[in-house]
Amino acid sequence: MSWRDRLRQRFKISSVGLRPPAARPGRQGVALVAIMRNEAAYAPEWARFHHAAGVRAFFVYDDGSTDGTAEALRAALPEGALTVIPWAQRLEDVRLGREVHNQVLAYAHAASNFGAEFRWMGFLDPDEFLIPVSAPSIPAALEGLDVPSLSLPWHMFGFGGHETAPEGGVLENYTRRAREVGGDAPGLRAFKMLADPCRITSMRVHSLACDGSEATWNDRGDRVPGPDARGQDFVSAERLQLNHYYTRSRAELEAKIARGPNLASKAAEYRRKVMRTVDSIEADTVEDTRARDYAARLTL
Repeated sequence: MSWRDRLRQRFKISSVGLRPPAARPGRQGVALVAIMRNEAAYAPEWARFHHAAGVRAFFVYDDGSTDGTAEALRAALPEGALTVIPWAQRLEDVRLGREVHNQVLAYAHAASNFGAEFRWMGFLDPDEFLIPVSAPSIPAALEGLDVPSLSLPWHMFGFGGHETAPEGGVLENYTRRAREVGGDAPGLRAFKMLADPCRITSMRVHSLACDGSEATWNDRGDRVPGPDARGQDFVSAERLQLNHYYTRSRAELEAKIARGPNLASKAAEYRRKVMRTVDSIEADTVEDTRARDYAARLTL
């Protein structure tokens, strides 16, 4: 690795500040934002599930897909629910030689340009599913939570015994996850965010700031002063459970590793990081059918 690549990797720009949009009168509902590349095999299930669960709009940033991801999403969603933005780029600060995180840019663009119409905006990947625990829908699960941001912990799902991709969808076939949610093993404690887009002032992949503060809340309404304070006692899935189907089958995991990360500068270390997380997931698993059971109630 050249000195320039080492510098780009160490000092990548992974936080972006923004001016939040002014809320439009009558704004409501939940929107999801995702960056995707070649997810045609998986994105339709993700989109149909979340639309049936009450998500109003989807903003998908297409990072150079060649497999018809956008077309597959359009076929899965009703007209008007989907906006696709071309996002095949790798940008850097030329003066500093620092790569700008493409996913963070997508999230900031979505909040700034589309956030004014929504009370909540979620920032997920196509292997992440948001399941209401007891409420009939995602918007219903969020009712009464008068907070600017929510930190939702990953529930980490592994191979589920599959060497190759099984017939059927992810929710049907993958029902074993790491026993501990938000545990100390490598890769298990991470969060994704839902927030009021009209209050977001800076953005990262796994955290954000609202009104200039990095304080965040769990779905019990407990507050911590910033992302580094999200310890085990903060982990909560009382209202919403965030499933991360990290591996799918072994063959699909290998394909995921081959595709590489969103940051070109991190490609060399990507396999080692992924396999360390896989080991943490597979070390101790439990059966979890919440997503499958909820999807069945939605008649998906």
